Amino acid sequence: MTPSTVRGLALPTSLTSLIERGLWRHPGDAVLAEVIPWFEDPLAFVKNPEQMTYASQSMDMFADDPHSAYFRQARGSTSADPLELPWLDVEQAVLIALTRNPGDDGALALDYRTDPSDPRVVGSDYWADPLMCRWRVVAPTFSDFVSRLGLQGTDTSDQLTSPSKGQVPEGR
Repeated sequence: MTPSTVRGLALPTSLTSLIERGLWRHPGDAVLAEVIPWFEDPLAFVKNPEQMTYASQSMDMFADDPHSAYFRQARGSTSADPLELPWLDVEQAVLIALTRNPGDDGALALDYRTDPSDPRVVGSDYWADPLMCRWRVVAPTFSDFVSRLGLQGTDTSDQLTSPSKGQVPEGR
């Protein structure tokens, strides 16, 4: 397994393994609704490190535009105070899922501020306060997120292919 980096941040080993094995894919809207009940828009998973790099460039635009505070994305290196949730430090984040509908602007991100090897997963919440986005925790670690999705990290082949175990999400 080749370690992958996006924006200078090492992707979690379990994510790299899932990508290499073709198993990093959307588990179905019903599964995501169970894992993230407050996230109202349908999501699409970003498939590989190259696409994560491309998708994550949008964070730079919002962080560098003083008129885009609505998105609560900033650079920790230029902030007077440490950036904490509900803000996203774009220098410590990688987008892993985006809303399917253009213009919805929602996303899930790896947030490396908590752990560089197993970052937490955060999501943009536009529904709690329509006047200001807030980033909130989806899972305390990427490992936990993968487990809750039924992907089970690096040992996923049996879980994703065995209907008898009840792990195959609807729509596959």
